[in-house]
Amino acid sequence: MSEMIEDIMLELDNEIEKAINHQLNEYLVIRAGRANPHILDKVYVDYYGVPTPIKNMASITVPEARILAISVWDQSQVKNISKAISQADLGVTPNEDGKVIRLIFPMLTEQRRLEIVKSIKKIAEDSKIAVRNARRDAMEMIKDLEKNSEISEDEKNGYSEDIQKAIDNACDKIEDNYKTKEKEIMEV
Repeated sequence: MSEMIEDIMLELDNEIEKAINHQLNEYLVIRAGRANPHILDKVYVDYYGVPTPIKNMASITVPEARILAISVWDQSQVKNISKAISQADLGVTPNEDGKVIRLIFPMLTEQRRLEIVKSIKKIAEDSKIAVRNARRDAMEMIKDLEKNSEISEDEKNGYSEDIQKAIDNACDKIEDNYKTKEKEIMEV
């Protein structure tokens, strides 16, 4: 295999990995009825003029299945963190006692579960689109190599099959991730 083909395949693998990692990261912050510290990953607090993630300002624990406890290190920031969580629209109201902020997650209704499943399906579809775009780019590069007589038509067809196999495997993995998350959300 030539160095150019290796570069094309490596780039394809990187794009596939990015798409799958993006899907999994998006799924981490989706609330599935249980307390998950990752739901706070996208919540930032203005800490002396610097947007700071909560995990850098407090320890986050899960004392019970549906409760998150946030122990703030700098007590002067409890109100700011509580306010940031309220504004983040996570579907929970922070309860604070001056030292610890508790987030109590309500049971999800059937309607809310279906809405969440719809949103995770869209994330899965977006990931598949990203993978297909990577396939298109790789196929175009292979065709250019054949057009410039750097590889034969048989080699182009062989590499195209390899690319398609990688794409099929990636789409299967994305679908498996979706089904796993869907099962988790629909579990009562």
